[in-house]
Amino acid sequence: MGIVERPLFPEIYDQEGSNGILPWQEIKRLVEVGRISASPEVSDAQFQPASLDLRLGREAYRVEASFLRGRSATLLTKVHELLHSTIDLTQPTPPLLEPRVVYIIPLLERLNLPNNIQGVANPKSTTGRLDIFTRLITECGDEFDHVEKGYSGELYVEVSSRTFPIRLRAGMKLNQLRFVRGTSVRLGTGNLRELAKEQRLVYDAEGSPAKDHVGDGVEITVDLEGDNRSSIVAYKAKGSDREIELDKIDYYDPADFWEAIPRPSDGRIILDTGGFYLLASKKRVRVPLDHAAEMVAHDPSMGEFRVHYAGFFDPGFGYGANGEIPGTKAVLEVRAYEVPILLEDEDLVGRLHYYPMASKPERVYGASIGSSYQQQGLALSKQFKRPDSYSSGSISGSALNLATA
Repeated sequence: MGIVERPLFPEIYDQEGSNGILPWQEIKRLVEVGRISASPEVSDAQFQPASLDLRLGREAYRVEASFLRGRSATLLTKVHELLHSTIDLTQPTPPLLEPRVVYIIPLLERLNLPNNIQGVANPKSTTGRLDIFTRLITECGDEFDHVEKGYSGELYVEVSSRTFPIRLRAGMKLNQLRFVRGTSVRLGTGNLRELAKEQRLVYDAEGSPAKDHVGDGVEITVDLEGDNRSSIVAYKAKGSDREIELDKIDYYDPADFWEAIPRPSDGRIILDTGGFYLLASKKRVRVPLDHAAEMVAHDPSMGEFRVHYAGFFDPGFGYGANGEIPGTKAVLEVRAYEVPILLEDEDLVGRLHYYPMASKPERVYGASIGSSYQQQGLALSKQFKRPDSYSSGSISGSALNLATA
């Protein structure tokens, strides 16, 4: 972005506006006035329609356990109490992060938020599809993935790859931060039904309008039938010891890391205990430009299912710039952790909650801004090679993970 002249008193430049999730142009304004700062400077590639991608810093700390700092010590003091080793992320060869190990990584971005703006974090879609667990941490914070109003301080991310050994380098982007002016209140049933009348939210697999199934959010069911383009309805992670270097795109052979699961003849599959799966939603969904959405488990109290990452859906997902896209399927990240789970075609697995934007974004989700998953097939993360059968379908998007902590 070049050199940015910072005002001495950024509060003079704080914009008043409607409550809701801030679009990219307002996030960019927070950077311009110094409410978000970083070294190196925040780049244009980090701005998403309704969030900012956060970058890894120069070091990773391998620690003995996950933790919240609490209010008795600085976060880095707590890190050093639990420190196993320090890893340099600036090495020419990206260093290895072992699976099922906890790492704390300072981020390059720093915040000095106004008193009416808070933040909510989530892993990026690619992060979730690799079964990498991330959680944002702030100083003095008592809740993961939440930045309180008026927060001023450093940001950190907890990283734990659940399945694959991974290689990371400084500057990589694993998670993203939404900024919310006022209180972020999701649409209730009545308002959501009104939105569904004005802007069709759900389409069937062929792209024809479908029943919205609107209640406490838009219902998301699982697809175990597939379509005519592919007989594959799911992928199961093999738990390979082979490493994945995250900046290698369209590089790895999926067969080395994933087991493809074909369409079951009886419309059901059994998820193995501890297995990690990628599946697709039965219907295509859309997010209009004046809203953003987030996927949650349909019943978080169920022991088998628990949402953890990659739940953000940007304005324009499955919608396009002018409503020209007839929906896009969601990719679901599913884990069974206590007992094997029988999953049948059209089982309800999640709900899509919609939140109002403070204003429409001037850039929307799609290929024009480098979005990776708009209108694709049952897509693995972008590190894996993509045969035509992966890219010719319609399944895409942000992700739901139904997994254990």
